[in-house]
Amino acid sequence: MAGMEEMAPSPQMFNGPMMRHRMMMHMAFYWGTEAEVLFSDWPGRDKRMYAVSLVLVFVLAFLAELTHCRFFKPHSNHVVARFFQTFLHCIRVGLNYLVMLALMSFNAGVYLVAVAGHTLGFFLFGSRVFMKSSCPAKTSDIPPMSC
Repeated sequence: MAGMEEMAPSPQMFNGPMMRHRMMMHMAFYWGTEAEVLFSDWPGRDKRMYAVSLVLVFVLAFLAELTHCRFFKPHSNHVVARFFQTFLHCIRVGLNYLVMLALMSFNAGVYLVAVAGHTLGFFLFGSRVFMKSSCPAKTSDIPPMSC
């Protein structure tokens, strides 16, 4: 329109009373205990809460691998087995998304504990290390997470 100037955003628009602080979002991996993992201002600057967040991410990643276990015998009720299989898939996807959101903090510690949780979980639940028979039977109640 004639006579109207293009309005550039002023710093006051972004630093108004609604915003208490501006935290820089990392776009590359970094080392440090000041991170935001899953929730705003959590764990904050407290090193103990950072440790708690690392334990939480480890447990989420570990539990996501629990779905590699077999919970039903081959001749069980197929309807109940399919509902349980769907429930396990829902849990696995939800846990994996939570781990992915935690990884979006780009904190190297969070990344390492997520990989460690998935690794230990797969070793205990997905690998055949603790199985007595060597038959190539189905190792999980749900299909793999691949397309």
